[in-house]
Amino acid sequence: MEKGNSSTVTEFILAGLTEKPELQLPLFLLFLGIYVFTVVGNLGMIILIGLSSPLHTPMYYLLSSLSFIDLSYSTVITPKMLGSFVTEKNIISYPECMIQLYFFLVFVISECHMLAAMAYDRYVAICSPLLYHVTMSAQVCCCMVAGVYSMGLVGATAHTVCMLRLMFCKSHVIDHFFCDLLPLLELSCSSTFLNEVVLLCLSAFNIFLPTLTILSSYIFIIASILRIRSAEGRSKAFSTCSSHISAVALFFGSLAFMYLQPSSVNSVHQGIVSSVFYTIVVPMLNPLIYSLRNKDVKTALKSSLITKIYC
Repeated sequence: MEKGNSSTVTEFILAGLTEKPELQLPLFLLFLGIYVFTVVGNLGMIILIGLSSPLHTPMYYLLSSLSFIDLSYSTVITPKMLGSFVTEKNIISYPECMIQLYFFLVFVISECHMLAAMAYDRYVAICSPLLYHVTMSAQVCCCMVAGVYSMGLVGATAHTVCMLRLMFCKSHVIDHFFCDLLPLLELSCSSTFLNEVVLLCLSAFNIFLPTLTILSSYIFIIASILRIRSAEGRSKAFSTCSSHISAVALFFGSLAFMYLQPSSVNSVHQGIVSSVFYTIVVPMLNPLIYSLRNKDVKTALKSSLITKIYC
């Protein structure tokens, strides 16, 4: 093969989810349905927040950004995966693989920091309600969102640049359904020491920093809620956080299940199942969680539907 981008491999084959022919069509229909639901749910959430004036608050501005991130990184992965169910060999070129890796990392890192930004928003809303609109002004929200995407871009650029320096000559079959960091590192026939150092450093920053921010925010939130005397007040305060807690638990729980298992327990199959959950299922569930467990969203949705019916 011709040499390109310091690699003797010009294309990869994605192994996909299964090699059993009888499962190809059912899985294609299942993940097609999930993807359609993801697009409709997240795009609907963005449009609803944009058109409904009662939702023009910092909390829902951040939520619309989360929906955009979920929609984006699901789109980076799912269409290519759907193609694997209807083709004999799911081939992806070297440049396409690096592009998929880059944009996946941009959005998955951004999601980690966006969930942390939303936790800080809930902390300010509950612990300093009188200063909420001053602390979470439009300028502050824009800076937070810009910072979130900057983290994603910097992290993805560092990982991808390090990946581009590797040589792939052992095999061209990626034992995964998309171009992810760890499966690609396993195929390298050159030293991956620098990649592993960058992975360790950036993982510590992009996972532990958001986790620390979220935990710290909720420690103060819980302490503040416990000081509320009325049960109704405590219930109302907690309800404003319940959707975000569910989203955090789903996303970080699936990441922890994949990356924090002992090596003796971890397996390729379990890793793929966990990857499917946090890359495909979680983006579908987030708009569902926020629409079913949030009174403001349900009210805005009902109002929008009623307006359309009578217009």
